[in-house]
Amino acid sequence: MTIPPPDPDFDALRLELARLRADRGWTYDQLAERTGVSRRTLIDIEQGRTIGTLNTWHALVHALGVSFDRLLGSMCTDHHIPGPHTV
Repeated sequence: MTIPPPDPDFDALRLELARLRADRGWTYDQLAERTGVSRRTLIDIEQGRTIGTLNTWHALVHALGVSFDRLLGSMCTDHHIPGPHTV
């Protein structure tokens, strides 16, 4: 029996991105310069109009100096992460 995972909390992800950017005092232009991601894409991600690509998130974690776990883990804050299964 397959048990699908809970839906990712994309609102939590975009809010975490906005918080990390604000903590650094960076504008969209500054983050765009540090990542090579367009200002428009960054705004669209934070405003929930797009989720972005894996390449975008890779650039963001490097620019922000955080791990993928820290940033992308915000999508699963309220989820139970199952451990190894035994049959």
